[in-house]
Amino acid sequence: MNHTDPISGYPAHDRPPPPAPAAGGGTARRTALTICTIADVAAGLLVLWIVLHLLDANEGNGFVDFVHTMADWLSGWAQDIFTMDTEGLRIVLNYGLPAIIYLLIGHGIAARLNRV
Repeated sequence: MNHTDPISGYPAHDRPPPPAPAAGGGTARRTALTICTIADVAAGLLVLWIVLHLLDANEGNGFVDFVHTMADWLSGWAQDIFTMDTEGLRIVLNYGLPAIIYLLIGHGIAARLNRV
């Protein structure tokens, strides 16, 4: 029987199948991807609130209110770490710090899981 690679037209050689992935490798990668996604979404909401606040978005708008509520919930542990007179800088620091921490922890855990 003639085995031909359908793309290149060259004869295909009998090659051994590629090695199977490690038993838990797929689960660890999916878990790492989930953790990265959660960290990215959390940081994204915090950064979005910073941008909306700095651009003086209408806080009566449902979307803006949702983003603000979620950002307050995500950064509740870090509220008023920085207390300065400039409100814009205070918002950037009090919401930006949790965003950076979520990214560092989430991606660090994911990197660790991918090494397993």
